[in-house]
Amino acid sequence: MTEGEPLVRWDWVAGHLDEIAQRLLEHVELAAIAVGVGFVIAFGLALLIVRRPRLESPITFVTGTLYTIPSLALFVLLIPYTGLSVLTAEIGLVSYTLLILIRNIVGGIRGVPADVLEAATGMGYTPRQRLWRVEMPLALAVIIAGVRVATISTIGLVTVTALIGQGGFGYFILIGIQRFFSTELIVGAVCSVMLAIGADGLLVLLQHRLTPWTRPA
Repeated sequence: MTEGEPLVRWDWVAGHLDEIAQRLLEHVELAAIAVGVGFVIAFGLALLIVRRPRLESPITFVTGTLYTIPSLALFVLLIPYTGLSVLTAEIGLVSYTLLILIRNIVGGIRGVPADVLEAATGMGYTPRQRLWRVEMPLALAVIIAGVRVATISTIGLVTVTALIGQGGFGYFILIGIQRFFSTELIVGAVCSVMLAIGADGLLVLLQHRLTPWTRPA
């Protein structure tokens, strides 16, 4: 950024709308795949914990360890095996969703009142029917809250994957720093924040739609 140059050059923004849209799609795709795959894995592990509580400590230890590894360090560790690829980015991103999602899914299912479970059993529900018809609907608000946290954190982490050739809006942040061009830097940062806010808003609406009983009377 040279002296006297504006912080944001709106002519550059107007001339790069197509590229901004392309980076938006890349960012959304990377985040959506990570949260989706992470949820599937976390859901299976959470059910395993609920059915076999003794597995909770080893599962949370492994996922907690993955969560504490700095993102850049994790990507560097993966590069010799998976290269500078989308797979490298997704392995790292999925790893960071697991602890958040597992805790919320387990917490939601365990938070179902015992008398409700007893009533369902008394009505003749099998364990599978009780899970899907009673426990999951009542745990849904807590589960979606976990998805919200995982989604927001993943959208932020996607920007880091620009360092391995991916990154969506992180591309603008990285190039902006390299070129000392504040416009690209600000566009990347602001768009990432707006995407996170928008995604969180959509998930809040989804939560209200799927859990009408949680709304104030």
